[in-house]
Amino acid sequence: MGTEGTEPAGLGTVGMGSAGIEPAEMGTEGMEPAGLEPAEIDPAREAEEPPGSPALPAEAPQDGPPAAAPSGEGALPAAPGRERERERGRCRTGAQGSAGRAVRGSARRAPGRRSGGKSARGPGVTVDSSKAKTSLEALKISLRQLRWKEFPFGRRLPCDIYWHGVSFHDNNIFSGQVNKFPGMMETVRKITLSRAMRTMQDLFPLEYNFYPRSWILPEELPLFVAEFRVMKDSNPSWKPTFIVKPDGGCQGDGIYLIKDPSDIRLTGSIQSRPAVVQEYICKPLLMDKLKFDIRLYVLLKSLEPLEIYIAKDGLSRFCTQPYQEPTLKNLHQVFMHLTNYSLNIHSGNFIHSDSVNTGSKRTFSSILCRLSSRGADVKKLWSDIISLVIKTIIALTPELKVYYQSDIPAGKPGPTCFQILGFDILLMKNLKPMLLEVNANPSMRIEHEQELSPGVFENVPSPVDEEVKVAVIRDTLRLVDPQKKKRKDTQCQSLEPAPGASEELPDAPPSPEAALPSLCLKQVFPKYAKQFSYLRLVDRVAALFIRFLGVKGTTKLGPTGFRTFIRNCKLSNSNFSMAAVDILYIDITRRWNSMGIDHKESGNPGMCLQAFVEAFFCLAQKKYKSLPLHEQVESLIDFCECRLAALRDKRLVWGCGLAGRHGALPATGATPGPGCTSPPRPHGPQVFTLQKSSQLRALMCRDRAGS
Repeated sequence: MGTEGTEPAGLGTVGMGSAGIEPAEMGTEGMEPAGLEPAEIDPAREAEEPPGSPALPAEAPQDGPPAAAPSGEGALPAAPGRERERERGRCRTGAQGSAGRAVRGSARRAPGRRSGGKSARGPGVTVDSSKAKTSLEALKISLRQLRWKEFPFGRRLPCDIYWHGVSFHDNNIFSGQVNKFPGMMETVRKITLSRAMRTMQDLFPLEYNFYPRSWILPEELPLFVAEFRVMKDSNPSWKPTFIVKPDGGCQGDGIYLIKDPSDIRLTGSIQSRPAVVQEYICKPLLMDKLKFDIRLYVLLKSLEPLEIYIAKDGLSRFCTQPYQEPTLKNLHQVFMHLTNYSLNIHSGNFIHSDSVNTGSKRTFSSILCRLSSRGADVKKLWSDIISLVIKTIIALTPELKVYYQSDIPAGKPGPTCFQILGFDILLMKNLKPMLLEVNANPSMRIEHEQELSPGVFENVPSPVDEEVKVAVIRDTLRLVDPQKKKRKDTQCQSLEPAPGASEELPDAPPSPEAALPSLCLKQVFPKYAKQFSYLRLVDRVAALFIRFLGVKGTTKLGPTGFRTFIRNCKLSNSNFSMAAVDILYIDITRRWNSMGIDHKESGNPGMCLQAFVEAFFCLAQKKYKSLPLHEQVESLIDFCECRLAALRDKRLVWGCGLAGRHGALPATGATPGPGCTSPPRPHGPQVFTLQKSSQLRALMCRDRAGS
């Protein structure tokens, strides 16, 4: 059994393409593979980067020259403070305490500072770190490197950036930027994520085949049992394994493997702790005969417009027991099957290492180097991962936008948001990446606990964590820097020659970023938006949902709002009366509210976004019966958007008629969608003259009927 899970030979010949996108297509359409083609490689850059390093498509450096890397397999730029940590490791004694931390803090001073010299004045960016929790140490190092002002105990005056460790709602914030989105924790919970991915799998099954098939417990337990029996009867040799994950669990808590639906643990009231059961990936890619997963850091910089950045490096977390395919005898061996760091660190086989190439936690780039040396197509693998990340974010954004408009309504003062997400990805033996889950609060700790004596622990620096996580936090701050544009404008003005002055300009003073390496975060959206825009159908459905919510601050649609949506979009007819509309609303809303999942407005009996999406799909199937589902949905979206645009124009005409009976109205430029039957409007300005009261009454009646 153990030999079946070892590394396959010739990995380069079995890599699968990204869902629906081939590398050749990405090259011709703008979706560049994550790596450089041989003709594009710069000789100097080729000498700096090790083979297989996860470099995204080449771009001109924006923030200073990249640091050169030593040659050799898996070599990367040296982590800040690694040599210092090794020196402290040789000098550390059991009595080390606050004094050691003081030495560590003083050693990690910002690059470019010289003792005895006057440091350059910082840019004046203020950061509130009072809620940073476990990410505080990495945040402090990042702020020192950027020379920004930290407020560790908060501040009465507003700060530019608020760094929260848990959620958006840590305190009331009315300005600046926050590193959390409202509703993100609820959106990436296992059940909510599974539902969002299932919706996209219904629309685009080939593009979303990177997420394991899932069932939600307890409501889908009968469905799970029935489908299991059908598959078993059709193929008696089928011996699957399933993994059960509690919805609100974290750090591996409550996860277990089963071979049969009857093995699901119904004790402890699963009604109060719902879960997701998924197909277990029995043939993962192994390294040193061990199963591992990838923690990749993704920055969601903005929702509208959508901006996504991916870190060029991540972490690989290893199991601590050689892998064997699941059997009834080894199902309960968590150190063999579960890659969670919080579980494996308690294993006696866990290896702490200062090297990025060895140990139970390594850099993802070191894994790519080893795969490249074995002939694997690393560029294609990285392109598949980029595709997976973009498609997952597209599946999550509709729900996020509903939460966002609830907490930060448009037109009202409030902060802007960004967030670092942790994507947990598993590689199959054929190098196909599979999404395990998305973490809203990925650990940013750069230390681990070490037991000196029974019950006595100390925090020991982790160079591997520091190398990856400090760069992610620091470069996230650089991307959201609120004063970046202002400083650039100031520098441009200072470099402009005065009238009559000499054309020779003095050298510009060095900026704090001049001493920093190039950004480790690379933009993948909207850079590759052209290849993925067709997937954003549910985004457009969510826009319709938000439009008819009516009351600001809510996330559920009431019956009046649903009826208004049907009337305004003219979806009712002789075959689908308003009574049928009410029945559809009641049936779907009652079923979704009976699921008992924790929700921001669990007491509100209205229709949530996911229920509205289901109702919208039902309406699309009624109206466009002969088309595939995604074409049905797209056609209905076009139809609704066209009707609403026509209604808006009609109201605008009516308003202008009341304001001035002979006023001129410029054209809005709205064009009917493909599903709209109304004639196209002529281009250019149009003059509408309401000369008789009967014309005005008729126009008002038509508008009232449409609304």
